[in-house]
Amino acid sequence: MTGVFRGMFAADPTGHTLIKMTSPEEQLETLELGSAKIFSREELLEKLRTGKPLRAKLGVDPTAPDIHLGHTVVLEKLRQFQVLGHQAVLIIGDFTATVGDPTGRSSTRPPLTREEVLGNAETYTDQAFKILDRENTEVVYNGEWFRGMTYEEVLKLNARVTMQQMLQREDFRNRIEGNKEVRLHEIQYPVMQGWDSVEVRADVELGGTDQLFNILVGRDMQKSQGMSPQVAMCLPILEGTDGVRKMSKSYDNYIGVDEAPAEMFGKAMSISDDLMDRWYTLLLGAGRDMQLHPMEAKKQLAEKLVSRYHDDASGVSARADFEAKFARGDGDVQWPEVELGDERRLITSVAIAYRDGHGSERSNSDIRRLIQQGGVQLDGEKFSDPSADLPGEISGKLLRLDKKRSVRLL
Repeated sequence: MTGVFRGMFAADPTGHTLIKMTSPEEQLETLELGSAKIFSREELLEKLRTGKPLRAKLGVDPTAPDIHLGHTVVLEKLRQFQVLGHQAVLIIGDFTATVGDPTGRSSTRPPLTREEVLGNAETYTDQAFKILDRENTEVVYNGEWFRGMTYEEVLKLNARVTMQQMLQREDFRNRIEGNKEVRLHEIQYPVMQGWDSVEVRADVELGGTDQLFNILVGRDMQKSQGMSPQVAMCLPILEGTDGVRKMSKSYDNYIGVDEAPAEMFGKAMSISDDLMDRWYTLLLGAGRDMQLHPMEAKKQLAEKLVSRYHDDASGVSARADFEAKFARGDGDVQWPEVELGDERRLITSVAIAYRDGHGSERSNSDIRRLIQQGGVQLDGEKFSDPSADLPGEISGKLLRLDKKRSVRLL
């Protein structure tokens, strides 16, 4: 079997590498690349040796409309299964998203309406298909089976697990020990995720390392149904641009796959050299060339990421634009110029500056947080009140939007 690898695991169609997969052992060696944990490697090899296409499952809850690079790590692995001739099964959690995955949470997630979830799912899947082969992806919604269940069926489903199992989850245990509430509907989440695996007859389930508990529940569910248990394949959690916390929109340390090329390039250039090595491994599937100067290696990383989610021309253009503005060597940074017209409301002015100056859309809540944190400044004067207006004459002044972006007001 011959495939052209893309993104995280090998070259895209404009790249270099064609890899021929002929044996289960070769497939296993490739699938292991970039994986943090496989439970178990022996079981996966046994499934590959059957010669049948495996059903590789990934469940996503569209709690937000956008995908960032942190999400792409597991999506690229699912794409790799496709390239090897296996069936990708993408479960859209239109039901589970209304409950909210409690994994890693110190408090209960706020609920979402089904309308909000379905709206998010539309843009989420469009962005996911920048990575996955749309025609060869089986897309299902878990509301198809959960919304038709009677209460009696729900009780029978719950009888398949014990409370002791659920309390083995570290986040549940920590919240209880810290006298923080755990709502009963949250305990349902691993049960529902596990039952998804039964419904789609998954051979492999993919997820981040924080999903191992839920995936193992799926194995137990399948065993109780007389099915061969799925293999758990966990991928590393990608650190955000701060290099400390996992990439998340709530931490404002993310790069969205739909962000403008210049925005994506600039954010990638802000990461540390140590984080750059990890991003090369998890996002491009290769180590960086250690013979290159770190700055050149980082520019190559940023350019490849822009090319991956836009096109090669955008990658080249974003690099040239960055070098023209920020790499002069004389400290004369030429910031984008923005015309506000008669607008003086601070939040609206910042939104216009992001949009017209940097090709980025930011929500009012994001901008409000930046202002309250002191990130927005006009010629060095900080703002703290989101309801403020820009003062006096603004022509020629520098409006700082955050640590990496500013505009010159006209």
